[in-house]
Amino acid sequence: MTNWTEIHEHVQHWIREAGQRIKQSFSTTLHVQSKSNRNDLVTNIDRETEQYFIQRIRDTYPTHTILGEEGFGDDVNSLDGIVWIIDPIDGTMNFVHQQRNFAISIGIYEDGKGKLGYIYDVVHEELYWAQSGKGAFLNDQPLPPLEEGHVEDAVIALNATWVKPNKRIDHQLLIPLVQDVRGTRSYGSAAIEMAYVAAGRLDAYITMRLSPWDFAAGKIIVEELGGKMTKLNGEPLNLLEKSSVFVSKPGLHEKILTKYLHALK
Repeated sequence: MTNWTEIHEHVQHWIREAGQRIKQSFSTTLHVQSKSNRNDLVTNIDRETEQYFIQRIRDTYPTHTILGEEGFGDDVNSLDGIVWIIDPIDGTMNFVHQQRNFAISIGIYEDGKGKLGYIYDVVHEELYWAQSGKGAFLNDQPLPPLEEGHVEDAVIALNATWVKPNKRIDHQLLIPLVQDVRGTRSYGSAAIEMAYVAAGRLDAYITMRLSPWDFAAGKIIVEELGGKMTKLNGEPLNLLEKSSVFVSKPGLHEKILTKYLHALK
């Protein structure tokens, strides 16, 4: 039988140690490269951090499978067994340009079901985490269940890209939503934006294209608090595919789907 308490103790230690290593890199010269385009950045620290986690997981849990953003894990085609889904630095552009507003993100699943989720805001030393059925926390403090939200009172995270002509969505769909909510924000890290929904700092987050390592941890944390996370058309997320993502407080999720995103169904 899996000892989830032991796994949690290991992850807390590893994630904070990795965070210290990342902060120590601030005074060093980064080696920055582009991946799919000039704005899709990766650094030597992203790669070294993923390798750090993979080495510790493989040494401690050799039968577990690892899906990592930088490709040092396994070739994962199934969620059978225990699968770790890791983003060593979510928000690499922020890491490079600002040295803040980035996070380590780790989701641990068993046979496709979320068991443990972690989002660590390295600079602010804020660890958002959840264990399925046992609550969600910010560091050692329990997070309260999410309450139903209302569009006119909502602050949502949304990149300005999606309310101007783009190749992924008809931007006219989202303009009325932006006009009706109280305000919009963009932090440049999907993990942090999901953590902020969990903590009540944001009411919703909408984006057109994320990979599983971007949302695997956030899904566990938000859903543990009663929040909703789906594709923009309301369909369930697939943890083995890139996808649009809509995460929100309960109630608010249904209102936005019905009034603003219904044309996507």
